Amino acid sequence: MVARAHTVAFQGVEARPVEVQCAVTPGLPAFSIVGLPDKAVSEARDRVRSALSGMAIALPSKRITINLSPADLPKEGSHFDLPIALALLAALEIVPADAAEATLALGELSLDGSLVPVVGALPAAMTAASEDWLLLCPEASSAEAAWVDAAKVIGAPSLAAVVRHFTGQAPIDAARPGEVSATAFDRDLREVKGQERAKRALEIAAAGRHHMIMIGTPGSGKSMLAARIPGILPPLTPVEALETSMIHSLCGLLDQGGISRTRPFREPHHTASMAAIVGGGKGAKPGEISLAHNGVLFMDEFPEFPRTVLETLRQPIETGEVMVARANAHVKYPCRFMLVAAANPCRCGYLSDPARACARVPACGEDYLGRISGPLMDRFDLRIEVPPVAFTDLDLPPSAEGSAEVAARVAAARAVQTLRFGSHPSLRQNADAEGKALEEIATPDAEGRDLLLTAADRFGLSARAYHRILRVARTIADLDGDRDVRRPHIAEALSFRVSAKALN
Repeated sequence: MVARAHTVAFQGVEARPVEVQCAVTPGLPAFSIVGLPDKAVSEARDRVRSALSGMAIALPSKRITINLSPADLPKEGSHFDLPIALALLAALEIVPADAAEATLALGELSLDGSLVPVVGALPAAMTAASEDWLLLCPEASSAEAAWVDAAKVIGAPSLAAVVRHFTGQAPIDAARPGEVSATAFDRDLREVKGQERAKRALEIAAAGRHHMIMIGTPGSGKSMLAARIPGILPPLTPVEALETSMIHSLCGLLDQGGISRTRPFREPHHTASMAAIVGGGKGAKPGEISLAHNGVLFMDEFPEFPRTVLETLRQPIETGEVMVARANAHVKYPCRFMLVAAANPCRCGYLSDPARACARVPACGEDYLGRISGPLMDRFDLRIEVPPVAFTDLDLPPSAEGSAEVAARVAAARAVQTLRFGSHPSLRQNADAEGKALEEIATPDAEGRDLLLTAADRFGLSARAYHRILRVARTIADLDGDRDVRRPHIAEALSFRVSAKALN
């Protein structure tokens, strides 16, 4: 007799079904696991044996074979412990075989039989729902998995509780979703003195999910401005929250099973490796750009990042997804983020400060910012020069407009975009529009077109820059409540695209 249970193997955010087959046959006593298991899966036999021993269940003096099908799919992680134990219990006729076969299980076993939480419960619940299986997982992971309404989720504290549930001695109630966690933002735009132009750029970027770069001397407030972006972004929609939480579930970042409606804000250090930023390493795990999906990726000291890391951002910025290709895995992750970069104008940082002039002007600035390639710089919709704040400005009273007022305008603009792209599932914000969709929503009036064509000819704008200006102008029009893109919108979008010096 071959008993069966089910589990999953993770490939990116996809949880692929795996059938766990258990056969107890005559022969020399042995316990083997086949089906391309890694070291953690192979060690499951010792954890399962110890857990069953703690329940006073003795394994028969026969050959026990566990097959993980499909056999050519790599199996990684400790979450295979519970499905292996469940299939073995079914083969020993301790739990009903039909109940085990209709169950998708994942969980790590302690030597005493208690269940340890594992990552990936949310993607596993999606697979269980699609296959109409019961999801069995550790109690600590059940609140996360229960967010998938279509799946019935059972959270067990131990293997003994699993046996009592399937034998009808002590049925376990269905799990309930965790609490929706809300983050209170104590950083307000009202605290930023001066920098009105930079605040306006933040508002436009947040409204249309546009990429922006801020260049200014040390202490001018670049990091302070970026830290206040989460306070003006609208909460995640239910679909976006599920997408983001599935990635965070794979990395074990969900707190007590709660799904956050706050947009991610990731700020990796400039010493981070390519695998940390883009994804990779053992198992091709998601990187910072995927963890920032539907949120913000803030990269301070942008030119200090390795050149290879910066260049790998070019394709994800355009497509909204990244393919992590390794010798044993090709995994695709979503990464539709808003890139916010900050940089000093030169290595010493005071290239534009007349009071502390750089001794190597202009070569210092050219060499330093030259680390950002032209094609990558071309992908920034908004380029802001952040001047130093005068000491007299620091004594001024706080601005009358704070994050709450800006967030209301951003939310209104995003609501307009949600209605606009309702019939286009792949488009959500103005930054996503391209081709025919961009022509339909952002074709300027005659005066705006003449201004844009003149600027494109004078400043040698690329086709990508031309389209990005149209997207920014569309967002500015949305913030102003205008249905059409007009000349003032084009003019303001151009002012954020070309330097102030070039406009003179």
